[in-house]
Amino acid sequence: MVNQTYTADVLVVGGGTGGTAAAIQAARRGAKTILVSEFTWLGGMLTSAGVSAPDGNELEAFQTGLWGAFLQELRQRQSGGLDNSWVSFFSYDPQIGAEIFADWVQELPNLHWISGDVPIDVFRQGDSITGVRFADFAVTAKIILDGTELGNVLALAEIPYRWGWELQSEWGEPSAPVSFNSLTERYPVQAPTYVVIMQDFGEAMSTAGVAAAPEIPAAPNYNPSQFTGAWDGYGAETFLNYGRLPGGRFMINWPICGNDYGQGVERLIESDVSRGEFIQESRWHSQNFAHFIQNQFGRRYGLAEKVFPHASTAFALHPYYRESRRLVGLTTIREQDILPIAGGRVASIFNDAIAVGNYANDHHYPGVKFPLQPKSIFWGGRWTGTPFTIPYSSLIPATTDGFLVCEKNISVSHIANGATRLQPVVMGIGQAAGMAAAMCVELDCQPRDLSVKALQMALLEDNRSKTAIIPLFNLPPNHSDWLHWQLYYLNNPQAYPGSGDCPCQSWNESSDSAVGKALIRKSNCFKGIFYRLDQQEYKFTVTAPAAYQGQNWQLVTLRSHIDKQLRAYPHEQLVTLWGQINHFGNWLLVEHLNGG
Repeated sequence: MVNQTYTADVLVVGGGTGGTAAAIQAARRGAKTILVSEFTWLGGMLTSAGVSAPDGNELEAFQTGLWGAFLQELRQRQSGGLDNSWVSFFSYDPQIGAEIFADWVQELPNLHWISGDVPIDVFRQGDSITGVRFADFAVTAKIILDGTELGNVLALAEIPYRWGWELQSEWGEPSAPVSFNSLTERYPVQAPTYVVIMQDFGEAMSTAGVAAAPEIPAAPNYNPSQFTGAWDGYGAETFLNYGRLPGGRFMINWPICGNDYGQGVERLIESDVSRGEFIQESRWHSQNFAHFIQNQFGRRYGLAEKVFPHASTAFALHPYYRESRRLVGLTTIREQDILPIAGGRVASIFNDAIAVGNYANDHHYPGVKFPLQPKSIFWGGRWTGTPFTIPYSSLIPATTDGFLVCEKNISVSHIANGATRLQPVVMGIGQAAGMAAAMCVELDCQPRDLSVKALQMALLEDNRSKTAIIPLFNLPPNHSDWLHWQLYYLNNPQAYPGSGDCPCQSWNESSDSAVGKALIRKSNCFKGIFYRLDQQEYKFTVTAPAAYQGQNWQLVTLRSHIDKQLRAYPHEQLVTLWGQINHFGNWLLVEHLNGG
């Protein structure tokens, strides 16, 4: 029974990565906003799903918008820094991430957050969605955003969506299957993972000689053969440090004979009961993987304590969903739209671009190696991904008004979803959707009628979290010409350079500048010998300080002007640099280099 009806300008259903960003941006723009989340933590993949080692948008030029602001907050709040794992440059306690989002929401008096509810039905007037009903209340709004993990509002509103694979004949995607087969039938979408956090309890032994970690019991359906070979080719230590978090904790989100779970994944959208069954099985699967890890490595390792806000505190609040129902929108992002242009390092840009991503196209099917067209490139001494853009029209239904999507549920092919689903790009999608929704309220127009140029300008000039919408490797957000070149390529897309570098004045951050001095204060100074192993592969042998003398480190950077310097340095050059060592990735992240 509906006991109360709220009225808002903007309603965001779902408090995941995209939904949280959308609600915050809409409210910051001035719209009266209501955010309804299923869980008590906001942030989805970044927090409540436990994937607190995010992938993509790691280069300095792509650390913009709410994503960039989130990283800045993490750096200030996370004791010991973010260089803890080798899968990501940023790993953190998920509770700190949840606190950041809660603080951002709390500071906005025009944003009302309701947790613990899921949508049950929608209200319509003709072709428009006008409201959503929950168990005990309803919300009517001018613009409604679906930020649920599985596109639940799409289904309730009967808005056309896709689920599963498209064949090559659909859009000519090179990696799409020619015909449906056993793989497409067994795994219609990518496998989710129920993240569990493990803890290194150290070598402390009780007087009885029992290791500190409690025993992890096996869950139903335990079969150790499922996990055999999980860390072959990596080794135990490297495997654990994949998703290492501060405080001797480990994010267990491992795809190779690990805790990805896809058995009967279609149950996620069949019914509430079948979805609950799948979620329970996936959680058991992760518990069994943790049990297997403990059996192999010993009782030094156990389930972490007091991570998530519920009884089983080592297990995330919900699975990490890699794929959702996907809107049938005005534009559908295809594999071709995320791949590098011929002879280039970037994908072609959409005229209505509103967000940037750069992650590799990454698909998860347990026990299957699925080949995809490569989109990885060497940059800054390591692999990164080809940058691409997200079009605004992929957020808009083909025939429904009053509605936008803002999560993994955008209009994207199954193949391209492997690159658009990552946390930073979804955060950018959410920010753009929230901005668009607020502007539609201001201008009293439908999302499909909103001026794309006006939306792009609003994102570029946002006074709190301006966001890049044209990916340019050498244009960090603090560059004096940043806005000029963003606008130039928006207005002249045919001039967009395949190199991903714009002809701006080189960003020279000398040690005398305020930024340079700040970086030096925050970093450690190293002296040593630079070795060029390949065009984008560098080794550094430390000569000072004495504590690191003789040690070898891989040099990497996220900063364009440092990348340029490294590419120009002669072999066996003596250098002085400032940066941070990541013991688990065996790299030295260079923040400042002598002469730059």
